[in-house]
Amino acid sequence: MDRIDQKILDLLQGDATLPIAEVAEQVGLSTAPCWRRIKKLEDDGVIQRRVALVDRRKVNVPMTLFVSVRTTRHALEWVDDFRRMIADIPEIVEVWRLTGDVDYLLRIVVPDIDAYDAVYKRMIDRVELADVSSAIAMEELKYTTAVPTGYIAKTRG
Repeated sequence: MDRIDQKILDLLQGDATLPIAEVAEQVGLSTAPCWRRIKKLEDDGVIQRRVALVDRRKVNVPMTLFVSVRTTRHALEWVDDFRRMIADIPEIVEVWRLTGDVDYLLRIVVPDIDAYDAVYKRMIDRVELADVSSAIAMEELKYTTAVPTGYIAKTRG
């Protein structure tokens, strides 16, 4: 990847609906070579998929909670059950396995605390958890799906 690929990625991360002709113009290519670069980025898995980002407030899930989970079980069977549980609960939108005192960090979006309580009950009904600690986000200061592209190794001219 080179600086042109980086520019393409930056543009598409900002708006994946940009016409190829516009992307090509902004990166200094004609349409066909630009399309080939985008296709290669997709084929190589750099661009994983293109999605619509939904305003969670407009679809009535304005509350974000960060839920720290600790477990005393680390058997593969438990992990498989945990993975199935998080896949089955759409309110759980992100899950990270961590080092340190907390085993997993979940980001959950819901309409209100009652909805979170229902999610919590579905979770503990499905898997054994040693400790669950929830924090309600008060204000979103920054949210982006774009990753920095400044670290891309320059391998082409």
